[in-house]
Amino acid sequence: MSFVFCKLEIYIPETHFAALQKALRQVDAGHVGNYDSCLNYQASFGCWRPLAGSSPYKGTVGQLCMEKEYKVEVICRMEDVEKTIKAVKAVHPFETPVINVLPLYRTGF
Repeated sequence: MSFVFCKLEIYIPETHFAALQKALRQVDAGHVGNYDSCLNYQASFGCWRPLAGSSPYKGTVGQLCMEKEYKVEVICRMEDVEKTIKAVKAVHPFETPVINVLPLYRTGF
């Protein structure tokens, strides 16, 4: 069995969602059949505590923070994962963005 596609899960502040959409479109992530720009997103809340040496986008070192974010799910070809992650990081404000990559066994493509 070979995995041709994967799903990226990306957590990003609402304020950067439009920039993320554009970046994903530019690398053709979310291309499904005769459609492009396909993705799914849900509102979520991120929680973190910046540690010494960090440079947080939001929050204060040593204090627990919570912020409304979007969890974005988008499909891309396995061969395009590295360039897609690079595009996401270019528009993402976090020092260490959360980007999960899950291989998909897809039918119907």
